[in-house]
Amino acid sequence: MPDFSDQDEFAAKAGKTALRGRLLAARRALPEESRRAAAGRVRRALGDLIAAERPAVATAYVPVGAEPGGAGLPDVLTRLLHPDGTLLLPVLLPDLDLDWAEYAGPASLTPTARGLREPSGRRRGPAAVADAQLVVVPALAVDRRGVRLGRGGGSYDRALARCGSALVVALLHDGELVGELPAEPHDRRVQGVITPAGGFVRVG
Repeated sequence: MPDFSDQDEFAAKAGKTALRGRLLAARRALPEESRRAAAGRVRRALGDLIAAERPAVATAYVPVGAEPGGAGLPDVLTRLLHPDGTLLLPVLLPDLDLDWAEYAGPASLTPTARGLREPSGRRRGPAAVADAQLVVVPALAVDRRGVRLGRGGGSYDRALARCGSALVVALLHDGELVGELPAEPHDRRVQGVITPAGGFVRVG
């Protein structure tokens, strides 16, 4: 990791905050028809990746609002995985770390105070992400080095530190794979992105 001075870290934090605002506004402005079309293309590319990688255990999340993949993403992934495959979804803990539980269908999802939907089954502990061969993560943007811009809570940076050799892939809208993002020492990088127009692209 690079050695950051306090001034560098302040500049990176400020840059991230400004970018988050712009990117979230752009997502909110996307027409519903464009969101649905983009979700379909992202899912098809993810299906191709799963067919190539054949993970026994994968993790994902339930997209909210204009997040790529659409709210039905866990059901799509369950169908795409090997019949004996396992899909784990995150459970946000009070300290903003992530626990994990197996997805067991739409009825197993519980709304939370933060507007998320989380699995209600047995929790496997934060270390369960280390069992996954494919880790699908949300992002607002990713750069060509694999630097990921999230929403700022640090949840996925902590989770990705436990991933081992898993292929970590972020789902994006077109235009959100960029040349360079501000980075901090704790940022964990991804190895690939999926966009509606570009499909799967390796980064880093």
